[in-house]
Parts: sequence; structure tokens; C-alpha cells
Amino acid sequence: MIYEVAEIYVKPESHTAFQAGVAEAVPLFRGAKGCLSMRLDRDIETPDTYHLVIGWETLENHTVDFRESTDFHAWRALVGDHFARPPKVEHFATVVDGF
Repeated sequence: MIYEVAEIYVKPESHTAFQAGVAEAVPLFRGAKGCLSMRLDRDIETPDTYHLVIGWETLENHTVDFRESTDFHAWRALVGDHFARPPKVEHFATVVDGF
């Protein structure tokens, strides 16, 4: 499994609407090929910053299957207007799991 970590910067006035949009998008991720998990975390020290963490079976499930789907466009339509700037997206593989 790989993890997509999207660092999302939200406009200060958009927190409630952004979080509602992410909640509304949950079924899009649940139905996406290879999507195993999804969560949204808010930065405590920098409250306009969120991390969307999605577990994918493969990198291509995110970069090809999801990104080229109509569900990706629906996701962006739900949340894109709330972005203060483009998200920073990176992919991670777990190398040590202590629990």
C-alpha cells in the first residue's frame, strides 16, 4: 500500500464548507479503484492547513485510475473553490511500522 498525502491550504473563511465538501466526497473515494482508506486531518498549529491522507493499493490507482476519472473532477468541484493555493501532493510507502 502507498499513501497519498495532500497538503491542502484552505481560505480562512472556507473551513466549514471545505470540511463539508470532503465529507460529501467520501463515497467518491470509497468507490475508487484501489482506494483502501481516507482521512482528513487539520493542522493544530496552522489551522488553515489540512492533510488529506489516502491509502491506495498502488500508485497508479491514484495517479492514473482516480486522476483520470470523472470522480476526480467531482471531488475537485466539491472542494477546489476553497483552496487558498494548489495542494502539495506526495506519495509515501511505510518502511517501519512499530504497531
